[in-house]
Amino acid sequence: MAGYTFERAEQKYIISSKKKQALLNCIRDHIVPDSYGRTTVQSIYLDTKDMRLIRASIDAEVYKEKLRLRSYGVPSDRDTVFLELKKKYRGIVYKRRECMSLAEARRYVFNGIIPKNTQIMREIEYSMELYGRPKPSVLISCEREAYYETTNEDIRITFDTDLRFRTHDLLLEKGSTGTRIFNDGSCVLEIKVPASMPLWLDRALQRLFIYPSSFSKYKEAYRKILIEGLSEPLKGDKYVIYF
Repeated sequence: MAGYTFERAEQKYIISSKKKQALLNCIRDHIVPDSYGRTTVQSIYLDTKDMRLIRASIDAEVYKEKLRLRSYGVPSDRDTVFLELKKKYRGIVYKRRECMSLAEARRYVFNGIIPKNTQIMREIEYSMELYGRPKPSVLISCEREAYYETTNEDIRITFDTDLRFRTHDLLLEKGSTGTRIFNDGSCVLEIKVPASMPLWLDRALQRLFIYPSSFSKYKEAYRKILIEGLSEPLKGDKYVIYF
């Protein structure tokens, strides 16, 4: 299992289920489902006791950074998961992703046992040290439909529905239950391109009056916890944070 990197522009849109279907109908001749197709995506965001990373992300205008552990589906110990260092600078996303088994990821996150000696792993370890070994703070999951352009697999389009989060049982193997982020069936459309958006896609978005949003799943979960008075405290493996 090898790690890999991404460098691309990513833009998000909040759309209704009706507009999702309309967009798919409009662009269906240009896209095909990717290898994952429809799947449950789970992401555990790592943060400090005082939520330093998400607070900095909310305040930052130019540079943002996140550490997270991701799985596609509900994994068991031997299944592959992805430890990611995601940075965003002036609208461009730089992602460092290392593959490992769930058991290896758990030993690394909770006990600091480095699973492999690679350049990507060293970059992740540097950030882990920089932030004082952040621990799981929130698990966010969704149901994802993923597509790529028929002639260019680097152009990716995803639709995330049924977004939910929880602040307890912060283990990927515990499944994807949680509190819903949207109660109206809204969908997060994300478009990822290596350079400029293709003309056929730009025209479809304009035709359907679909406009960009600065939405962040982690930020929205944090807002619900902090502002909407979620009674449950944030729980990490070795600490509890009350707001």
